[in-house]
Amino acid sequence: MDVPAQLEEDAFRAFFERHHAELARFAWLLIGESGAAEDIAADAMLAVWRQWDQARRARSQIAYARGIVANLAKTRIRAAVRERRRNTLFWQRPGETHDGPDSAAVVDVREALKRLPLRRRACVVLRHSLELTERETADALGISIGTVKSQTSKGLAELRRILGPQEGSAWASMRKGEQR
Repeated sequence: MDVPAQLEEDAFRAFFERHHAELARFAWLLIGESGAAEDIAADAMLAVWRQWDQARRARSQIAYARGIVANLAKTRIRAAVRERRRNTLFWQRPGETHDGPDSAAVVDVREALKRLPLRRRACVVLRHSLELTERETADALGISIGTVKSQTSKGLAELRRILGPQEGSAWASMRKGEQR
């Protein structure tokens, strides 16, 4: 291996060691499954390595990687939704209707986050769980700062509605994040 290639490999290895855990946590917050989140983080790192020249030229390498994680999570969620729909249609008897999700099962923030559309969930998670700035969030998701602001605001409003205002509830812990 020549020296420039070794330097590139060392730079990626340092990036991987510094950011892999954060990307796995981000994926977990988006999809709520630890095994799948680890897979997504690993797949994202593989994609970053394959596109390392492009990632190195990006304004922020971690934002580039977060964007890949968000896209992989979106793909996995869409596949799961399609699979659930197919299963429901297969097992549903003719004339039988489904009342929709059991809202009583939503008992904590993670469950409430699952109910948000992916972009809103990603904005809320990046802003309030990973404490990124609006600019960093916009870069990670490939959207404008205005979109980050509106999606975060709408996501927090929807979480408020889902979780309710009771003290000691899951929402009480989220209110602290709103004041950032």
